[in-house]
Amino acid sequence: MLLLEVISGERLPKPDKGKMRFHKIANVNKALDFICSKGVKLVSIGAEEIVDGNVKMTLGMIWTIILRFAIQDISVEETSAKEGLLLWCQRKTAPYRNVNVQNFHISWKDGLALCALIHRHRPDLIDYSKLRKDDPIGNLNTAFEVAEKFLDIPKMLDAEDIVNTPKPDEKAIMTYVSCFYHAFAGAEQAETAANRICKVLAVNQENEKLMEEYEKLASELLEWIRRTIPWLENRVAEQTMHAMQTKLEDFRDYRRVHKPPKVQEKCQLEINFNTLQTKLRLSNRPAFMPSEGKMVSDIANAWKGLEQVEKGYEEWLLTEIRRLERVDHLAEKFKQKCTLHETWTSGKEELLIQKDYESASLMEVRALMRKHEAFESDLAAHQDRVEQIAAIAQELNELDYFDSTTINARCQAICDQWDNLGTLTQKRRDSLERVEKLWETIDQLYLEFAKRAAPFNNWMDGAMEDLQDMFIVHSIEEIQSLITAHDQFKATLPEADKERMATLGIHSEVLKIAQTYGIKLVAENPYTGLSAQDINNKWETVKQLVPMRDQMLQEEVARQQANERLRRQFAAQANIIGPWIQTKMEEIGHVSIDIAGSLEEQMSSLKTYEQNIVNYKSNIDKLEGDHQLSQEGLIFDNKHTNYTMEHIRVGWEQLLTTIARTINEVENQILTRDAKGISQEQLNEFRASFNHFDRKRSGLMEPDDFRACLISMGYDLGEVEFARIMTLVDPNNTGVVSFQAFIDFMTRETAETDTAEQVMASFRILASDKTYITVDELRRELPPEQADYCISRMTKYIGSDAPPGALDYISFSSALYGESDL
Repeated sequence: MLLLEVISGERLPKPDKGKMRFHKIANVNKALDFICSKGVKLVSIGAEEIVDGNVKMTLGMIWTIILRFAIQDISVEETSAKEGLLLWCQRKTAPYRNVNVQNFHISWKDGLALCALIHRHRPDLIDYSKLRKDDPIGNLNTAFEVAEKFLDIPKMLDAEDIVNTPKPDEKAIMTYVSCFYHAFAGAEQAETAANRICKVLAVNQENEKLMEEYEKLASELLEWIRRTIPWLENRVAEQTMHAMQTKLEDFRDYRRVHKPPKVQEKCQLEINFNTLQTKLRLSNRPAFMPSEGKMVSDIANAWKGLEQVEKGYEEWLLTEIRRLERVDHLAEKFKQKCTLHETWTSGKEELLIQKDYESASLMEVRALMRKHEAFESDLAAHQDRVEQIAAIAQELNELDYFDSTTINARCQAICDQWDNLGTLTQKRRDSLERVEKLWETIDQLYLEFAKRAAPFNNWMDGAMEDLQDMFIVHSIEEIQSLITAHDQFKATLPEADKERMATLGIHSEVLKIAQTYGIKLVAENPYTGLSAQDINNKWETVKQLVPMRDQMLQEEVARQQANERLRRQFAAQANIIGPWIQTKMEEIGHVSIDIAGSLEEQMSSLKTYEQNIVNYKSNIDKLEGDHQLSQEGLIFDNKHTNYTMEHIRVGWEQLLTTIARTINEVENQILTRDAKGISQEQLNEFRASFNHFDRKRSGLMEPDDFRACLISMGYDLGEVEFARIMTLVDPNNTGVVSFQAFIDFMTRETAETDTAEQVMASFRILASDKTYITVDELRRELPPEQADYCISRMTKYIGSDAPPGALDYISFSSALYGESDL
């Protein structure tokens, strides 16, 4: 009974006095009853056998007492007492050479295991490096002597017995080793506390590193956007088509080379942010709030602004190229018409100011009068050309032609000259009319020739101008209309040839009359500067220009047909890729809701899905090539498809972002499951409940559906409690609950997390129950990195009972969990 009181620390009933057999049996029964009250089953052990001196029964009872009060309360990671003690020994001796603890008999024969246990906890007592495996008796005696002298563990075993016995007594060695366990229990508790603090500090350090990486990546991305937007907002137009084509090529390089890596950085930034928030939430830390202007929403807004400016810049480039194309065409047309007009007006002013009629004969005066009438007719015929020149100059000014000053000066000179020609023409008519009554009838044939030759000549001038006119078209229909107009013109050539023959017939009649009546023609036709040879020459020129015009039109037909093929080729691919992207977006939405199996299987399935999407990139690149060919061919519209390259690019980027975000959600679920100890069956149950109440199959639950889901899972919800839960799962008041928010809520409800109180309790153990802790204690109990971390962040302890340099671990523990500032 005295043994039981000493080993259990409790008082037993008062023993019976006396030395009679029944007194001894009564006292032994009291001891056996106490052992049974402690939950120990005694099999075949009775008081009579103990009193009668049954050695086997007595030893069995003593071993039962030792097992119950010295070994049974040993527990390591929820194992049995024996297994727990063995596991403790294995962990403590693992770093030591020549030590391999597998049992409680032969593993201890060489004495190194006992010496290793002592050295692990008290390295100052034994120099382990001097021990030899071939000296087991020396090793055992060293361990027994040190344990008895410094650890108050009595010498229960004999070294020679252990070494000379093939298999030492397991119970004896287990009993002796348990004494070491109890002797070092206090140090074990401190080590456990240190491990907890190291774990918490490691989580905090990792989170701080992720925060710094997010800030750095966000700053770099926002700086790139800030530098890029002014470049895209620069809408200073170039003066030449080549310069604008260079701008367009620079923009294409930006799209193909510079932007895609930034799209990936933006996506990675969102993934890092979500992962960091999940880790903070799982470790019971406050949510990470980036610096002002660096929130994910701020980056998304900046990116949206970039894409808006980018779209406007591309539209401006294409519009400016069309404008320059139109401007170059009009400028060339203006120069041609001005050259023709200036050629025609050359010398006309000098002719109009002549006074040759003052010394002319009657025939010559009348000839001058008729010639002047022909000139007036010719002048009126050229009125349209002057109006066209003015209209083209006006349009060039409206289109902001870079050399509009030269254009305006030339146009003004032509208009001023035209007005002067009108004034001079009227003055000459007045002068000729004054002397007209002095002259006789002029030769009617010359007059008729002049009247018919002038319009026909103007018609040929107009025909040559039209045949040489430059054109610009953008479709087969437009070029077909030009071909039709040209065919109509060719159809008028027979009638024009008849007019030519009739006009030349008048000239032939003149020659015939002159020859018939012997008239000597010493001068040209006085009524016109045109001759029959001039008309024939121009007619031959017109006939040569017709096939040249045919060739130009056919070449343009071929070019437009090639453009049409490019349109159809682009449309055929776009009409496949566009619906494919839309279908994949819808499939991803369903996959994130309907996917089954473990999270690892879901992750594998989503990775395969992502790879299939990435493998489709070659089709996007091929479509980009076709789009570039279309733009190089100046093709700006396509009636065969409603998809533009911009639509395809935006859809592709959204598809990549969506699949990456879905994979990140599953990764966060895995992280949640592993960190919180949530089983796969629990996650499957959460998903099944969510899908059941997700009535719209959209991956989101309405508040009423969420309430019904919670009730179905056993929650007793009042209005106040439900409102509190909604603030947790829908902090932004969107009116819906996502699957990730639902998982986070259920995880918090079902899993255990570290708390500030637990960390405080761990520090209190290291500080030996003091309300402060010293630098030496931190450096002794924690690894160097974690110790430095605590020392740099803990505030000084304020109190008169503390030594200089004492630190406040209570406020530090609160700050780790956001309950105060760190």
